[in-house]
Amino acid sequence: MSRLQQVTVLGATGSVGLSTLDVIARHPGRYQVFALTGFSRLSELLALCVRHVPQFAVVPDAAAARGLQDDLRAAGLATEVLVGEEGLCQVSAASEVDTVVAAIVGAAGLRPTLAAVDAGKKILLANKEALVMSGALFMQAVRKSGAVLLPLDSEHNAIFQCMPGDFARGLSQVGVRRILLTASGGPFRQTPLAELEHVSPDQACAHPNWSMGRKISVDSASMMNKGLELIEACWLFDARADQVEVVIHPQSVIHSLVDYVDGSVLAQLGNPDMRTPIANALAWPERIDSGVAPLDLFAIARLDFEAPDDQRFPCLRLAREAAEAGNSAPAMLNAVNEVAVAAFLERRIRFPQIASIIEEILSLEPVVAVNDLGAVFEADAKARLLAWQWLKRHAG
Repeated sequence: MSRLQQVTVLGATGSVGLSTLDVIARHPGRYQVFALTGFSRLSELLALCVRHVPQFAVVPDAAAARGLQDDLRAAGLATEVLVGEEGLCQVSAASEVDTVVAAIVGAAGLRPTLAAVDAGKKILLANKEALVMSGALFMQAVRKSGAVLLPLDSEHNAIFQCMPGDFARGLSQVGVRRILLTASGGPFRQTPLAELEHVSPDQACAHPNWSMGRKISVDSASMMNKGLELIEACWLFDARADQVEVVIHPQSVIHSLVDYVDGSVLAQLGNPDMRTPIANALAWPERIDSGVAPLDLFAIARLDFEAPDDQRFPCLRLAREAAEAGNSAPAMLNAVNEVAVAAFLERRIRFPQIASIIEEILSLEPVVAVNDLGAVFEADAKARLLAWQWLKRHAG
């Protein structure tokens, strides 16, 4: 290659960010880290800067920036520390950058991801909330700028690999009948329903197959994560909600499937390791080594499938309803869920109340059109306010 590909990693200290840096480190003749960002795990961000020597690091506030800048100078590094959302947008849109890995969890990742889109970058999208909140506006911006959007979620990356290259013409035009989105079922797949009232945050975060942050782990336990992925899949692949079917697959070996009108079903398989979809997206349309061990089908021996139970996983139903409603509904769903999950992790509410608060607020608040980013953030802010008010009335 004529030069090293410059990569900005948004959310470098999270599980996706760390996996990305592991893949990048395996290919020093191909990739170079341009910028790393972190929110709270700043000592880990410092260690990553020392290892990867980026030109920029981004932290949430001025105090954190001063501390990190001093530590970097003490380590003999010239890395410049930037602050806040403005800094995130700067390292996402910088002219030197080729690829942006969008791995900030939650609504906070929307603006910097859009900055990368508007700048026409290659975007590796792990921040599903960006599409959930502003799907139509986001995809319109992608088309306008000519940005390349590649999914990093293992499920969406699997779908991408199983789709024909011209799937953008429309699913019916390329012979696709439906998308089968797999889910592990999380830690509570077989827990008696009555016991869900008493599960702890640590139990909810104990995912059987994947190592993830606490917020996304709770989303996996409630299957809201799969609901958000359903909404994201609709935007990524121009599908209706009724063309996306969720299938529980406890082994997490088949990462998703595409069903064609001729009866063919294509699946992407692999060990449950985020480095596989990351390597696929980083090098696309080529292939590179990810460091993931080959899949041993003899050791796996069996693959199981189940239909999700709406009584056990009401969040999945709520997400599908939001996808069908469109407009402000997905943004509000995401906002209330973020507040509810934080309250559960703080032990202020019980696990089943995550779905209760979402359903109550979305049933009372009308869906409104979102024609610009301001309307998206207005819907997000209103939903958070309603969720906080709910917590004041009902939470401990």
